[in-house]
Amino acid sequence: MKKSIVLALFFITTISFSQSIKLEGLITDSKTVGLEMANVMAVNQVTKTMDSYAITNDKGKFILNLKPNTSYVLKVSYLGMQNKELAIVTTNENSSKNIALEEGGIELDGVEIVREMPVSIKGDTIVFNGDSFKSGTERKLEDLLKKLPGVEVNADGEVEVEGKKVTKLMVEGKDFFDGDTKLGVKNIPADAIDKIQVLRNYNENSILKGVENNQDNVAMNIKLKSGKKNFWFGDMTAGIGVAHEESRYLINPKLFYYSPKYSINLISNFNNIGELPLTVQDYFKFTGGFRGMMQKGGSSFNVSSNDLGISLVRNNRAKDIETQFGATNFSYNVNKAWSLSGFGIISSSLTDLETKSQTNILQPNSSQIQSTENRQEVAHQKSNLGLFKLSSSYKPSAKFQFDYDILAKLSKQDEDNSLLRESIVSNNSNTENINTVKKQEPISVNQNLSLYYTQSDKNIFAFEMQHLHQEEDPFYNANLRSQPFSLSGYTSGQNRNDSNQNRFVKTNKLDAKLDYYYMLTPKSNINVTLGNTYSNQNFNSSIFQVLDNGTVNNLDNAANTNDVNYNFNDTFLGMHYKILTGKFTFTPGISLHSYTMANEQLETSNIQSFFKALPDFLAIYQIKKAENLTYNFSYTNNFTDINQLAEGYVLSNYNSLTKGNRFLGNATAQVHSLRYFKYNMFNFENITAFASYSKRVDAIKTRAIFNGVNQTSSPFNSDFADETLSGNGSYGRSFLKNYKASLGANLNWSKFNNIQNNILSTNESFTQSYTVKAATNYKNRPNLELGYNLVKNDYNNSTFYTEKPFARLDYFFLTSFSFVTEYELYHYYNNAKTVNNKYDFLSASLIYQKKGSKLEYKVSGTNLLNTTSLNDDSFSQFSTRTSQYTVQPRYVIFSLKYNL
Repeated sequence: MKKSIVLALFFITTISFSQSIKLEGLITDSKTVGLEMANVMAVNQVTKTMDSYAITNDKGKFILNLKPNTSYVLKVSYLGMQNKELAIVTTNENSSKNIALEEGGIELDGVEIVREMPVSIKGDTIVFNGDSFKSGTERKLEDLLKKLPGVEVNADGEVEVEGKKVTKLMVEGKDFFDGDTKLGVKNIPADAIDKIQVLRNYNENSILKGVENNQDNVAMNIKLKSGKKNFWFGDMTAGIGVAHEESRYLINPKLFYYSPKYSINLISNFNNIGELPLTVQDYFKFTGGFRGMMQKGGSSFNVSSNDLGISLVRNNRAKDIETQFGATNFSYNVNKAWSLSGFGIISSSLTDLETKSQTNILQPNSSQIQSTENRQEVAHQKSNLGLFKLSSSYKPSAKFQFDYDILAKLSKQDEDNSLLRESIVSNNSNTENINTVKKQEPISVNQNLSLYYTQSDKNIFAFEMQHLHQEEDPFYNANLRSQPFSLSGYTSGQNRNDSNQNRFVKTNKLDAKLDYYYMLTPKSNINVTLGNTYSNQNFNSSIFQVLDNGTVNNLDNAANTNDVNYNFNDTFLGMHYKILTGKFTFTPGISLHSYTMANEQLETSNIQSFFKALPDFLAIYQIKKAENLTYNFSYTNNFTDINQLAEGYVLSNYNSLTKGNRFLGNATAQVHSLRYFKYNMFNFENITAFASYSKRVDAIKTRAIFNGVNQTSSPFNSDFADETLSGNGSYGRSFLKNYKASLGANLNWSKFNNIQNNILSTNESFTQSYTVKAATNYKNRPNLELGYNLVKNDYNNSTFYTEKPFARLDYFFLTSFSFVTEYELYHYYNNAKTVNNKYDFLSASLIYQKKGSKLEYKVSGTNLLNTTSLNDDSFSQFSTRTSQYTVQPRYVIFSLKYNL
């Protein structure tokens, strides 16, 4: 079957190639200088449709694939030049034609020069014409984005353009759930989209756009079709399961409204078929669009999470998922200078998981197994998540801007876990049932205030301040037969050991900085930064034991409790000099820091104070308009938060006991990175390559003592450096108008040092991932995508492989039917072949919607082959773990959608 598909693709390609001829030539100015990125379009005079288009390369060259013996009008446009139209008639032979443009063109108000062009460019903005890439099977923005050259969308809804992550998604210039692209790409209707604008070198503040380096910032703006503006649009979907033992349902209404004055978006989803509009993982990474304002300061102080490791499930990684989800997003222009925006998201889910896993704890500096833990787990989770943001932006003139944002995150999560554990030590096996309970209700409130002022052409001021208030209250309970740890005051001899721990961690963190930019020349400036980071944290915890008779034994010994207060302060003065000379941009800089750290616990204080100078350097070589090479060097001080300083024991798991180290110092890291990028609109060739090397000195590492499969650990500053070398690259291009292919690779090597059972343990890991794929992009024929992915994980000479060939077919036919199917085959195994599994997933949908009708009928099936489980592996610095997850069974859903 696979062979026949490949032959069919080759046959279609051959026919397409044999039925076209090439017209090539140069687009120049009046002095015969080639014009890069000029738009060339061929309009068929009989059908009045566009048969081919091109964008010239750096020498002004274009190639069009046209029909033989056909009359065309060539339309040529270029910014600053007069548009030109030429009539031509093709023959059976390839031909050439050079075209010179005259100066004096008028720059249009929009970013598109010729509205029918599939792709056009103005400065840093690339504009894709949506209809040029639609075949009829697209239902959401995600489906359309996947067909655009140079654009990738992963399974989590994250969008990458030219190898860079899109950090902001807008519709009609208004934020769409700021800080995440998933809700947009999964819900915005494809039929409402007119243009997709990719905004490279993006800066939210136009005042700082010319003075800061924004080469890694990419945003995306969706332009709606005229019929979708000033009108409500969207859809309402309702579906039921077909031929299931248990009832299955889906209710998914979506409404959108956009006008120049305001916008409202309403999205909801109620289902028990595993659709997760917002996962727990999405919740924790949702930034709300808050900027990393201290990135160039040279210090890293991040507040870590006490989330207890409640499983971050995704689709197919659970036996059963039931979800209730509602979200709204709005924007309102109070007047020309003041705008308000914000969103609210509420999600509730019930999840059942079944997992089998094997964890092998390795001997120090060896791939030999010291002990093994086999688990069979059944977990039930309840998650209630809430996200709320309000933003205000006041810009009365081009010289002044005042922004304020507040983001609140609230959640309530519970997990009951029952597992059967087999521990194997020195060929001796022990089996027992263990029950655990996890509960937490964390909250965080993040506020940001920013002021920007241009005093004159040479003087720019920027003030930014951000405050984080966070409270965490995780509770953990473990009930097991064995007694894994000997804690002071613990009552032994119980039939069941019922251990419990309460924790409460409160954080208040304030970042503030004042930037002054002095423009020496139009191409150079000096930036002086005065900044401060202050954090105050409290950590309280206690352990208690519930005896067999129900009484409570409080383990109130100082070794089992924490009452810690920690203050961190970093005051710094930074200076950067930016200069553009020829094709080069250089930005050297240095920051001078004064640090103070003080923690109070056990009725004593420990204070550390010191000064440090931290250099950094950025160089950009702009080889061509769409080709550059970037080198970045940074020298940073990395600091821990309170979690690793608290010296009382923390029961982080039934087999893991940790304690902090109040005398920890900072780690120092130097990072070198090199990025190459090339984008050729001539044939949509895109090349990205990235390499990074980091070396961490005095890194905070783990001193672990293993007693069988049970671990007691504490952190320390290592005398040996940790190193990481990573790289990735991709190459993709389009050819013969309707075909595209790409290949990519990701490599990551790490070496790290810990102490295991009083022995220095140096471990290495090497992860490799390779992907190759090819696809067609026809309007009136079936479109096929074929690909292959190989992942190889090497952990201390234990190697795991995942091979994944995949295919996708979509076809719009008989003017009303859409058929889409996807297939993935997984082959998961290790080098010893003790693990060797194959499983596959097949999904398909058939949609009927009569042209002009508001009703859409759909039959869809997921996991049609009824695969029962999937595998993955992970690696800690002491062990390897392989897991098998039970997944949801086959679902066939009949749904009806009404389009507004």
